Amino acid sequence: MIDSAFPYRIIPIGDSSLLVDYGNVIDEAVNAEVLRRFRQLQQHPLKGMREVVPAYSSLSIYYDVFQLCKMVPEKTTVFDWIKNELQHRLQQPALQTEESHKLVRIPVCYDESVAPELPAICASINISREELVALHTGRQYRVYMLGFLPGFAYLGQTDERIALPRKSQPHLIKAGSIGIAGRQTGIYPLTSPGGWQVIGRTPQAILQKTDDHNLTLLQAGDIVEFYPITSDEFESH
Repeated sequence: MIDSAFPYRIIPIGDSSLLVDYGNVIDEAVNAEVLRRFRQLQQHPLKGMREVVPAYSSLSIYYDVFQLCKMVPEKTTVFDWIKNELQHRLQQPALQTEESHKLVRIPVCYDESVAPELPAICASINISREELVALHTGRQYRVYMLGFLPGFAYLGQTDERIALPRKSQPHLIKAGSIGIAGRQTGIYPLTSPGGWQVIGRTPQAILQKTDDHNLTLLQAGDIVEFYPITSDEFESH
């Protein structure tokens, strides 16, 4: 572990990948450091690096073992070599460019017609629907990471009063559904099995398909604001 403002450890997670782990935390400052290092490695990749993927408080780095075997000294493993190269990189100051993010306002219908379990959810935490809506829409959320589905943004953190446990069994969740798991909230970009508690639904498309690839509305580091709409507004959107 390196003595720095953001202590970390580097561990293998497979034959051709490693993890830079800043601790199992949801922290905006740590996530900002992760994204700075992500951009740094994107702009100046390590030799043999194939991909770097940011998460809440970690970076996964995938590398080409066969390419690196040709340049690694004898009696040195590929992992030890790339770990050493990465440590040298991380000891250098991170890029101090202004964090690139945008503010995205997303409409949400918090109605039983799109979130049938909402009354039971409210009863489980002893709160009215109006209070839940006010708490969910009453703050800005940071996009900490994208994962599990293309364009699925993990947003944090919700008010503690509307923190909800994941479901014990996954069920089919419609595209656009707004869910809560713990103090995370998120938007299902596609119809998919999932275990988050659904409190509403947005008519806003999260994925925009082109001929070549999917473009996602949200990126790590963006800021999201939710605002309520009626069921009629949802249907007419």
